[in-house]
Amino acid sequence: MKNLILLFVLTLTFGCSKDGDSSNQDSAEANTGQGGSLASFTVVGDYLYTVDESSLNIFNVINSEQPVKVNDLPIGFRIETLFNFREYLYIGSRDGMFIYSIENPEEPSYVSDVQHFTACDPVIANETHAFVTLHSNTQCGNDINLLEIYDINHIVAPALVSSRNLTSPKGIGLYGDFLFVCDDEVKIFNVTNPVESVLVHSINKEVFDVIIKGDLLILIGDTGLYQYSLDSGNIENIQLLSSIAI
Repeated sequence: MKNLILLFVLTLTFGCSKDGDSSNQDSAEANTGQGGSLASFTVVGDYLYTVDESSLNIFNVINSEQPVKVNDLPIGFRIETLFNFREYLYIGSRDGMFIYSIENPEEPSYVSDVQHFTACDPVIANETHAFVTLHSNTQCGNDINLLEIYDINHIVAPALVSSRNLTSPKGIGLYGDFLFVCDDEVKIFNVTNPVESVLVHSINKEVFDVIIKGDLLILIGDTGLYQYSLDSGNIENIQLLSSIAI
């Protein structure tokens, strides 16, 4: 089943035309891949970016049958996740978040970073803010469970504007002004004002990651994969479409 879920995510990554944000994107982003906030790879145009424990790796995939590695950059240590929005990569590690520009796609350049206590660290972003969940388990090394929101309007100096205690947050996804957080259930926050996020609804599923593509919501957990339809006019109108149980 885990192989089936991985195949499903890979299909989204190489077959979708939008990233995790449901807002309209410029045509230049038409080839951006899509994965969840726990993904360690993303496709942007003709390039595949992946992270390992300490590095960012860049592959030219213009010929998808013969990808060519063109560069690798040391980032830090305990790197975990990778998310793309527009011309930036947001890289989550157990020690912080790193932002790199891909204006030159083969040579990403360091922009800024924020450091935090040691904790597992998925991250996503939109035009103005980056959203980070910190959670602790036996592998992450600390007793911290937070949703943090950073103002990235001045992207060379991200500023923490909100911090909210949660139970054990993991994957996150954006649907317009609504932030979906995988916690002890899937919690939905209105982040119109990121300084004061408001819990507005929840889905009674314990899962570890979320993917949002248009009005399709995909939840991925240890016990299965679930697809829902979303209604931008009524965030509480969430309809289960299908499920695959383990």
